[in-house]
Amino acid sequence: MNLKNLSAQNKKHKKILGQLNQKKISKIYNEFSSSLKVNENLAVAVSGGPDSLALAYLTKCYSLKNKIKVRYYIVNHKLRKESSLEAESVKKVLKSIDIQCTILNWNGKKPSKNIQATARDKRYSLLSNECKKNNIKYLLLGHHLNDLFENFLIRIVRGSGLNGLISFSKNTKYRGQDLNIIRPLLNLEKKDLLYISNEVFNFFVKDPSNINEDYKRTRIRNLLHTLEKEGLDITKLKLTINNLKDSDKSIKFYVDKNLKNNVVFLKRKNTYILSYSFFDQSHEIIFRSLTKLIQKLGKKYYPVRGKSINELIERINKKYFTKITLGGCFIERVNETILISQERSRKV
Repeated sequence: MNLKNLSAQNKKHKKILGQLNQKKISKIYNEFSSSLKVNENLAVAVSGGPDSLALAYLTKCYSLKNKIKVRYYIVNHKLRKESSLEAESVKKVLKSIDIQCTILNWNGKKPSKNIQATARDKRYSLLSNECKKNNIKYLLLGHHLNDLFENFLIRIVRGSGLNGLISFSKNTKYRGQDLNIIRPLLNLEKKDLLYISNEVFNFFVKDPSNINEDYKRTRIRNLLHTLEKEGLDITKLKLTINNLKDSDKSIKFYVDKNLKNNVVFLKRKNTYILSYSFFDQSHEIIFRSLTKLIQKLGKKYYPVRGKSINELIERINKKYFTKITLGGCFIERVNETILISQERSRKV
């Protein structure tokens, strides 16, 4: 880069960081920065909505301050005829603050049902493949506090247990891969991100699916607005979720204790031996302990369905239980103990 271009870039960077002098933007950035705490190269998923554009700006500031490289990706699902044009518009807008963005296209046949779930899976697949290609271990997503509450209510509607209700967290691993998904905006409200998007870009894409009541998330979002009028505001919801997280930590402590004290692993036979005391716990401790063992030994990314684990516990509690296969594992009773072995290894 020649001196003239370097000087122009430095001026642009100074202008970008200069917006942090605004009290409100500075406060939002500080919350974002303290939540992120990563000093390695990053990738950012950008959709064009106000949340992801705010994330792009905040990450740009973070990269300039910490001198790290960031890659920005837009996933074009091609589910709407205008999506390609929107992706190009977002790319152009990001370029105004010196962000070079790559568009990842979802080509091929599109689904006729379960559209949002399928599109989400495809988005993660495209992003994770790109991160792997560029040796990036951290992917930032623009989920915020309002998304956390929507997810919480969706899980309630599905009848999820405690673990499911609080599963939407800041840091997760993507399907067992060496990719960390980070949601550094989870403590920030939608209105804060909308403010940044308007101040920095004066632009964002309006996704029509966000007001389409054919989708459950849209109906839940509208329900949240109704509940707010009844007094269930963001502060109370946040308090409820935090209280549940504290309870979850206590349960995890006793699950780890149960696994440590009442399980023996025979490495040579690739088998867990569960003592009688393993089942002398509360139902939730037994449920989570069994789920963890079966998932680990069966080498499955997703745990076995809760209904199947509950049925297994019921069977084990009955004296006539002998054996069953579940989640890639063979489970049998031998005297007063339960053995869990890998189904594959028993067939050899």
